[in-house]
Order: sequence, then C-alpha cells, then structure tokens
Amino acid sequence: MNPGTGFHPPPPFRLEMRGVSKRFGTTTALEGVDFAVAPGQVHALVGENGAGKSTLMKVLSGAVIPEAGAIRLDGDPFRPRHPLDARRAGVCMVYQELSLAPHLSVEENILLGMEPVRLGLVRRSEVREKATAALAQLGHSDLPLSASVKYLPPADRQIVEIARALAIGCRVLVLDEPTSSLSHRDAERLFRVISRLKEQGCAVVYISHFLEEVKTVADTFTVLRDGRVAGHGPVAGTSVDDLVGMMVGEKLERFIPRSSRTAGEAVLEVRELAGLTRPVSASFTLHRGEALGIAGLVGAGRTELLRALFGLDPVRQGRIRLAAFAGPASPLRRWAQGMGMLSEDRNGEGLALNLTLADNLTLSRLEGMGPWGLVRPGKQKAAASRWIRELGVRCRGPGQKLAELSGGNQQKIALARLLHHDVDVLLLDEPTRGIDVASKAMIYRLIDELVSGTGGKRPRAVLMVSSYLPELLGVCDRVAVMTRGRLGPARPASEWDEHALMLTAAGAEGTA
Repeated sequence: MNPGTGFHPPPPFRLEMRGVSKRFGTTTALEGVDFAVAPGQVHALVGENGAGKSTLMKVLSGAVIPEAGAIRLDGDPFRPRHPLDARRAGVCMVYQELSLAPHLSVEENILLGMEPVRLGLVRRSEVREKATAALAQLGHSDLPLSASVKYLPPADRQIVEIARALAIGCRVLVLDEPTSSLSHRDAERLFRVISRLKEQGCAVVYISHFLEEVKTVADTFTVLRDGRVAGHGPVAGTSVDDLVGMMVGEKLERFIPRSSRTAGEAVLEVRELAGLTRPVSASFTLHRGEALGIAGLVGAGRTELLRALFGLDPVRQGRIRLAAFAGPASPLRRWAQGMGMLSEDRNGEGLALNLTLADNLTLSRLEGMGPWGLVRPGKQKAAASRWIRELGVRCRGPGQKLAELSGGNQQKIALARLLHHDVDVLLLDEPTRGIDVASKAMIYRLIDELVSGTGGKRPRAVLMVSSYLPELLGVCDRVAVMTRGRLGPARPASEWDEHALMLTAAGAEGTA
C-alpha cells in the first residue's frame, strides 16, 4: 500500500466487543467476553439460558451499560447509551417476541418512527417507496403493503421486522430464536433471506437453541457458559456434540435417557375425534407407562388435538374416554379426572408471569393449603419448594416473580404444576421449545421417570407434540403423524426415522 494515497483498508470486523464485563449485584453476568462478526458473516451465539447471551446483546443494543470492555463498529468506537442510539447506528434487534404494531399496516410498521415528513404531514408515497425497497432487498416484494400485520402469519411478520431493520440502514442484525415459532418450510425461507443479507454485506448475529440449525445457517460460533466464552471458531468441522460439550461443560452421554418401560392398561381412548376445523379425524389409544408422540407440520392440527382433548376447544364429533370418564369435558373437569396440559404458548396461556412461583405451581390445586378454603402462605411455599428442589429450578425462592426467571426455568415451573396436581395423563405441547440444552436434558429425564415409574412411583402416560423429530424418536415409545388434520396410525418409534416422518407429515406418496 502507498501511504501517500490516503487509502485505509476496511476493518476485518463489522462488530467487535472486547473484554465486556457486567455484574448485577453479586451475580457476574459477563466476564471478559470477546465477540466479533465480519461483514457478510453469520455468527451464532449459543449457550444455556442464563449463560449471558441476552446480557451481551443488551450491552450491544445500549439497554445495559457494561462495567468494562470496548465495542467497535466498522473500526470506530461505539458506546450506545440507549437502544435508540444503537438503532440509529445500524445495530438492529429482532427478538423472539416481535415488536410490531399489529393494528398498523405492513408499510407503516416498516417505517414506524422513521416516517418521511413534510410540513408536518407524512409523505405516504415515500413511505410506500421505502417499504417496497426494503422488502425487495429480502426477496419478498409479494407482501401486501396495505395488509394489517395482525392478519399475517408469523413468518411474514418476521420478514416485516427484518425489513424494518433494513429500512434504517442495518449494519448488524441480531436474530433471537428466529425459528422458534416457524414451520420447517418457513424456517428454510428465513435461511434464504439470511443468505441474501450476507450477500449484501450485513453482519448477522444468530441466537438459537437449535444446534442443527446453527450448523446449517452459521459460518462461525461463540459459546457462552456462566458469563464467559467457553468456545469459538468456524462452524465447519464442529459437531453438535462438540457444541453441547462447550455449553454444559461436559458431554451429555445420555442426552435422552431411556429406562425400562412396560405399557399397562389403556388410560385414554380417542375415536374419530373432530373439532370445528382441526383435527379432522383422530383415533388412538394411550396406555399407562408409555409416551406417544405426535409429529406433523405446523398447521396440521396437532395443538388443536391436545386442546380438544383437554376441553379448551369444542369437539364436533367423536368419542373420548379418559380412564372411567367418557365424553368431552371442561379443563376443570379434566384436571379432576387426572389429565393435565402443558401449552406451547408458555407466556400467553401457560403461565401467569406477574405472579410468584408458588402461585403458578399451586393455583390449580389448593386443597390442603389451609382450613375453610383459605390458603396458608407457609403451606403453599412448602409445597412449591418441594418441586423447585426436585426439578432444580434456579430461583431465589417460591416468592419470586415468575417473569424474572429464564425460559428454561419457567418451563420447569409449568411442568411442576402438572406434577403438583398428580395427574395420570400429561398432554405436552412442544415441551422443550425455546429452552437450553441442560433444561431439555432435565425434561427428557423427567418424562422418562414419569413414564417408567422410577423410584416405585406409579407410571404415567404422556401424549407429546414436538416439531423436533430427534426428540420424538428418542423420548417416545410410539409415534403417529398428523397430516392436514388427520392422525395416522401410531407405530413403534424404532420403525421411524426423521426422513420417513417428514415425508409422511408432508403427505408424500409411497411412505412406509
């Protein structure tokens, strides 16, 4: 290079974070963390819940001020004081819970807060022009600009959120669990969008608990554990087992345990069950001492099947027999009959985040907590403490607000409520969605203990819906596939593989 030309080569990294540290009271959230992403690169940030991923991204977005460390953006010092600072600099976050205005249109959401104005009036033609350009960058010019966002499917809402980031000149895009509520097809569509962003030189930070997905989409990775970097490097040549080992500090030799199981009497019999729209038809028998898995694509009717069984959705026709009880019933009656349900929508309908752990654990069963229908706080806390201990919930105690816990620990509380209620039949809808590897391992172990009756306890029956096929094949004794609202026959898990499950779920001809 000729120093007299004044030419300076571009920095190797779009984003650099060096020696970032942050404490909250006596808790060390981050300690000396280094993290860097180059232009046109997808860098995966992985780790258990509570490992420090969210805190690191809050530092990047200006929501948290670090106590030590430095950040550079395209080689220049970057010290965001608040999220608006970061956004104006081109650092954009797309969170798992999207932050769109559902009552506004697509174009209004894309330019929200950045509307071109003249003489106090919004220039609608310019709004439409910029929104069209942002969607075209993503290869999604087909999205109707005037459509209300609340009527869009989740995948299209996510595209709108990313287009919003591009409209302000995004240099670093952070995607937090972007596929947690997407179908396999929509996830593939998102991966194509990410490829386009790479081609345009955008630096992408990709946060996900789906490690197979990380292998597909990312170029490099950083693993955080207990607020420190536990490993980093290129994704190529790094196995999922390697990533798991860095995340938990050891190899999970028995990631999905399998104890000896013996199927007993039928506890749930369903014949030709149909809801108002989904399911169209479902028949199966669930036995004590077994886990029956339900596979299928998003929209096939898996969740609606569980909701109909539990009395949350109306039943149009068919027969349900739960032990000695026949016919549809309300959720309250299902609880009394020995059935409990874990919802896939943990925050929306599965938990009361503004209440304490003790309240969430015990509200469905308060008998014995005090005389004359009263609840003694001491007894309630004692009952909650038992399950907190047994499930290894990381918290300050039963009086802590549930909203303050990580996703994995919230899921443990949701499961603990079913155990506190002492149900015989557990309906589990996506029980490990959005939680870390160690929490998944705990839930797999818990399901195995419930079904096998470990420790002299009576075996339970589990009906489980999951979009993660290795999970279904590893946890369940039999698996049935739902296609367009119709449930196929259940077969031993050993007779399936992921390829066959996907073909059947997609309605392909000639599947075994």
